[in-house]
Amino acid sequence: MLALEERFMIRELYRKGVSISEIARQTGRDRKTIRQAVNAPDLLPPKHPRQVKVCKIDPYAPYLELRMAEGVLNARKLYGEILAQGYPGKESKVREFVHERRPDKEPTGTVRFETAPGEQGQVDWGSFGFITHHGRTYRLYAFVMTLGWSRASYLRFTICSDTTWFIRCHLHAFAYLGGVPKRLLYDNLKSVVLRRDAEDVVHWNPRFLDFADVAGFAPQACKPSRPQTKGKVENGVKYVRGNFWPGLHFRDLEDLNTQALAWLNTTANPRVHGT
Repeated sequence: MLALEERFMIRELYRKGVSISEIARQTGRDRKTIRQAVNAPDLLPPKHPRQVKVCKIDPYAPYLELRMAEGVLNARKLYGEILAQGYPGKESKVREFVHERRPDKEPTGTVRFETAPGEQGQVDWGSFGFITHHGRTYRLYAFVMTLGWSRASYLRFTICSDTTWFIRCHLHAFAYLGGVPKRLLYDNLKSVVLRRDAEDVVHWNPRFLDFADVAGFAPQACKPSRPQTKGKVENGVKYVRGNFWPGLHFRDLEDLNTQALAWLNTTANPRVHGT
């Protein structure tokens, strides 16, 4: 049975156009095994279902997503429509639902960046102290994705740093930037890398590796001894601290991210980069 990392490597080679025979030669596996790995529907085994808390808005989510796909983004209008269908919750929940799924930028129709060989993006987290949100105090984090070629950036603040929110931030970034880079570089975040063994072999977070496979990009973990590999993102975090953050006033997390989006559109991304 193939290990998770080997299955991912085989599928990545196949996605790049390497033939099944050539992959078999490179890996020492027979062609039947390679075909099975390429055609496997999932990298992860099916998980046992677990109980989740059902929100009042959940039964109406498919309808709301359909209406939003049709271009209806007015939360009050959508609230009225599902209220007539028996929705028992508050309008504020509908506003949150729409806000979380509203695209930050109109999509360009591009599903993958057509760039020079080796084109990539870089991702990192930055810690920004604490924030009061809905009457409680949370640690505040910033997610930064920077494209290697254009240096276009995406910034989003969050009070969660688990794998679920890490993946969600990627989806927001892909929507804002208009596509998915071919490769993404990471530090050794637990959401990405579980550990490195004595031979410096990366053991990936299987949930994140599965997400990368579905989304269509190859993750690359930077070596701890070479932090300069991710200089563009680290500079991006530094730029946020030095140019966006000082003297900033915001009411809550939503207001903070609204100001961050405006800053991206008017200051960060239009600027001319020196490299």
